[in-house]
Formats: sequence, structure tokens, C-alpha cells
Amino acid sequence: MRKKSKKNIVYSTNPNYSYEDDDEDLETLNPEEQYLKVMIDRKQRKGKSVTLITGFVGSDDDLKDLSKTLKSKCGVGGSSKNGEVLVQGEFKDKIFDLLIDMGYKHTKKVGG
Repeated sequence: MRKKSKKNIVYSTNPNYSYEDDDEDLETLNPEEQYLKVMIDRKQRKGKSVTLITGFVGSDDDLKDLSKTLKSKCGVGGSSKNGEVLVQGEFKDKIFDLLIDMGYKHTKKVGG
């Protein structure tokens, strides 16, 4: 997963320096090029199980669309941020099958 590098320019002695903001949206990769991992997670959630999908590379809007589709197919809630989709409950097998059907061919199950 690519992370944006943030440059914290505080002061420049060059009078001709112009700060260029490179906060462009990431270009969303095609589903065939995405490498997603599906896992069950219980850490820091007071014992509650969630299904976590990691590795998404793309814009936040596309991530939210994927999240909305998966949550509606499972009939539960969840959230999406930082390239991760969190779906409440244990739906690893169902989400894995849904992602394969949606064209995410490089999807893997992680954990037992």
C-alpha cells in the first residue's frame, strides 16, 4: 500500500521558492490490479469481531463505494478509511466470494 509522503516546509531562505501542494487523489487501480487481504480482527474492539479488508489503492470515493457495496450485501454496518474497509461481524468467506465476483482476482484470506 502506498502512503503519501508529507513534506512539512516550515521556512525557506530562497526568495523564489514556491510551495507546490501535491495532495492529488490517488488514481484507483482496476480491480484486477488490486491486492486485497480479508481478515477477522478483534484487537482493541472489546472482543467484538469485525471483518477487515486491507490493501485498497485508490481514491476515497471509490473506497467508500466498495465499502457501501460490501456492507449492503452483508446487511451490516461498518466504516472505511486509509485504504481499509471495516465490516461489523465475521463475514470473511462471504466477502472473499463477493470480491472475487466483483473482479478482485488477487484477493487473499488472512488468518485461520
